[in-house]
Amino acid sequence: MNIVIDSADSADILVYLAYEEEVFPLKLGEAHKRSGSVTWLYSRAEEEQDALAVGMGKRRDLTLEKIRRAGGSAARMVQREGRSSASLVRVAGSAETGAARDDSEIAAADWLQAWTEGWLLGLYRFQAYRDATKINDTVDLWLQAKDWPELKAAEPAAVLENGRIRAEGAMLARDRVNESPDTLNPATFTQWMADYFDRDASSVKVHVYRGQELVDLQMNGLIAVGAGSKHEPALVEIRYEGNPELPMLALVGKGVTFDMGGMNVKTASDISDARMDMGGAAAVIGAMDILLRKRAKVNVTALIPVVDNVPDAEAILPSSVIRYPNGLTVQVANTDGEGRLILADALIHAANIGAAEAIDIATLTGNVGAALGLGIAGIWGDADMTRSLVEIGERNGERLWPMPLMDEYEADLKSHYADLRNVSTSPFAGAITAALFIRRFVAESMKWIHIDMAGTVQYKQDMSYSEAGATGYGARLLADYAMKQEQR
Repeated sequence: MNIVIDSADSADILVYLAYEEEVFPLKLGEAHKRSGSVTWLYSRAEEEQDALAVGMGKRRDLTLEKIRRAGGSAARMVQREGRSSASLVRVAGSAETGAARDDSEIAAADWLQAWTEGWLLGLYRFQAYRDATKINDTVDLWLQAKDWPELKAAEPAAVLENGRIRAEGAMLARDRVNESPDTLNPATFTQWMADYFDRDASSVKVHVYRGQELVDLQMNGLIAVGAGSKHEPALVEIRYEGNPELPMLALVGKGVTFDMGGMNVKTASDISDARMDMGGAAAVIGAMDILLRKRAKVNVTALIPVVDNVPDAEAILPSSVIRYPNGLTVQVANTDGEGRLILADALIHAANIGAAEAIDIATLTGNVGAALGLGIAGIWGDADMTRSLVEIGERNGERLWPMPLMDEYEADLKSHYADLRNVSTSPFAGAITAALFIRRFVAESMKWIHIDMAGTVQYKQDMSYSEAGATGYGARLLADYAMKQEQR
């Protein structure tokens, strides 16, 4: 899938942007100008080109996410029609045509980047296991530099490259989350990360803690959760020091490659989604990929605890107690509350290696989806970090909603024979009590944010710039937050 500027050839089709309450160069009803609408306008003569009208809604209501979704919807529609190239027509407007000028408040570079991200993400397909139903068609996007007079000569190419890097970081995350447990388990996932990030050994240092090292570091959450699997658990540490003078930001991603629930085994008729319980790890991987490829001047360490949570004769039993090196003991009241047990290890380690800030991101609770739905993740923790991340999410489409840390709910985590239970005694506020549990393992010296992305890790059906399956949520969000270090 190429994006070409100023091609001398003609594209298969023209893609027009249709705004409500504005003149359109072709005959088109107002209903087809609404945001989310995509309409084919087939040619009536051989010398004409087929066109695709993409509804953008009212120009004053335009957002970067609406642009991103429009680009994805257009790309998917063109691909579905079997066309190989499409030329985006940006109607700048003139007195002669009667078309409105592009006077939206969105900068041209931001507009073009958002469209590029949406277009590329919209064409993504996970086809590693498709044979008869594999789709081989791709669609090139053609642009004309003259349509972007606000941008200097070299700017369009730079904007397109930035959009590509960001989209590919998200697609890297999608690939990991969509992968089958046949090929993605703690052993292969850990090795893949080591190989992938070792490609740039001059700026990245990768260390995998496993076996005796986990014992020596008292990463007892990982050891306990992984006891039932034939694949040993590990903590993967990926250090990128683009500017080692800056305070270290730790990105902690939950990496449960298959969550069977342990001895509290899941019983649904189809638990294929259990392979997606490493969505937080994938988000961190995608973010690190973006930072590396952009050569960002940041100081970021990824910490990814990797484990299977499956039942076996060796698996941890409910009512077992885990001792952590920060002095806390935890009663494992439910082995399906495993994510917080391994995040605790990683957050303790983050403080030990000198992180000034930590963001943990995890597919942690179904409760967050019940509260917020599948389009927005919950966020808890430091107020300043929360504000910054929420603002970023509103721009890049990976949205967050601030959730409270209700101190009085900690009473529901009280154990009769250990310091804490890993799950609440109450059936309510499960996402909040999970965040409260994790907070107990955050050092006072470290600012901290917890993101529960259980609802946003996948789409259940094709939509805008994503097919059904993994969304890649979090990769661009975390990368954008990290890159704010460059502005400090």
